Amino acid sequence: MKLIYCCSALLLLLLIPRACEGGNILVFPIEGSHWVNMDILLQALHSRGHNITVVRTSKSWFIKEKSSYYNSYTVQVERSLDQKFLTDILFKSIEFERGAISLTSFLYISVEMFGTFVEAQRAVGESITAMLDDQELLRNMKDSKFDLVLTDPCGPGGVILAKYLNIPLVYNVRWLIAGEGHLAIAPSPLSYIPITGSGYTDKMTFFQRVKNFVLYLLSKTHNELVMRLMYQKMCDKYLGPDNDLHMLMLDADIWLMRVDFVFEFPRPTMPNVVYMGGFQCKPAKPLPEHLEEFVQSSGEHGVIIMSLGTFVSELPADLTEYIAAAFAKLPQKVIWRHKGDRPASLGNNTLIVDWMPQNDLLGHPKMKLFVAHGGTNGVQEAIYHGVPVVGLPLFFDQYDNLLRLQERGGAKILAIQTVDQDDNFLKAIQEVLNEPSYRMNMQRLSRLHRDQPIKPLDNALFWIEFVMRHKGAAHLKAESYRMPWYSYHSVDVFLFLAGVFILMLFTTFIFMRCLYTAVCKHKVKVD
Repeated sequence: MKLIYCCSALLLLLLIPRACEGGNILVFPIEGSHWVNMDILLQALHSRGHNITVVRTSKSWFIKEKSSYYNSYTVQVERSLDQKFLTDILFKSIEFERGAISLTSFLYISVEMFGTFVEAQRAVGESITAMLDDQELLRNMKDSKFDLVLTDPCGPGGVILAKYLNIPLVYNVRWLIAGEGHLAIAPSPLSYIPITGSGYTDKMTFFQRVKNFVLYLLSKTHNELVMRLMYQKMCDKYLGPDNDLHMLMLDADIWLMRVDFVFEFPRPTMPNVVYMGGFQCKPAKPLPEHLEEFVQSSGEHGVIIMSLGTFVSELPADLTEYIAAAFAKLPQKVIWRHKGDRPASLGNNTLIVDWMPQNDLLGHPKMKLFVAHGGTNGVQEAIYHGVPVVGLPLFFDQYDNLLRLQERGGAKILAIQTVDQDDNFLKAIQEVLNEPSYRMNMQRLSRLHRDQPIKPLDNALFWIEFVMRHKGAAHLKAESYRMPWYSYHSVDVFLFLAGVFILMLFTTFIFMRCLYTAVCKHKVKVD
């Protein structure tokens, strides 16, 4: 009898389908907040038995060389972007937004920031060159027989590496080198697809559509210049002159897009775009004892948290004092991630921390409000836990992210230059706290986000394993990215048909003229 049970159990195990045998994945990530969400994906892949190897630089400030769930290749570089370098530039931008610097200083900062962008791209290019010049490293990569490259296409390193190794490519993506991912791969009618930085929704007036179109042209020009001037020569050198980097960027097998249509405005998409918005979100875990004690002390009023993300750990001193004073007037308890000097106006209700378990705090029953800068990770966590937001956008896509929440009634945006005017900051917080619609709308978004047949993280893992099982996903890739722009938009067809139409008109005209001339001549002869 025991033998029968053992045989039955063994047969059952053999019949149960396995998702994917352990794969060998090469990861080319991006630093900063991009690494934060990539890291979550890597931990999940490791837990499913996959072998992970990360490519990092010797100057990396987020990606550790040693880890319990990934191996690493370290590329030796002379320079890299560090946190202080980026924070200094962003701090100057805040000062300009608030009018704390003159026009002359602004022009200087604008030139400096453009130079910084160029230098940033050069530093990225140098790290890629250092990797591709390291023959021993490349030999190790080839010998490792990786199944795919997983990369964040904010930089082209992973794209070039995947082509060099001739293995499938998967994106963890929201942005390409200098633009939003959807604009590169999917049809994007500018009549209702707002360009990042426009500050518009999918409902635009005529003149807003005009501005949106102009911004699109500027964005395309900028992307083309960056691609051609910074990276195409590198692509020619290591991959050969027949490889166009723009085409390679669009040739990824699967695009794991870090948004969903609870957050993003509805728009056209493509078969190989997989939405995993909020994949980093998860149920809240118990708070550390000292934080739980502080949160419970808030009583019926609840708790507010404030965090401005990875790069901005402090604000200008006078603005910090104003915010601290505004918090002190509230009955709620406040947890504020702040690394600068302790404000003199700080109230007894406010706890300053260097770091906070943001997801766990947002999921706490006593959480009332999130004061945030509008980064994608924080916005998605707020949606997941149904917490209303007061937004202080500072840079990049943050205003556009918060605009999507505000349009859906779950957030109020406050421009950084108006925070300390007429008690705007305090009034915004009180409005969101006291108006029930903000919380109701965010909880509705939370229900929509959670009501899915498969969790976003599980969906992402399935498609990564799908690419490994089938050695790519060529059947999902449209031919559109291989077509020149005039063919894609059927300009050549339009010109051809217009030419045929004009030729037919011209032929008809000549025929009618000849007929008229013949009839006239015949009439003259008869007369």
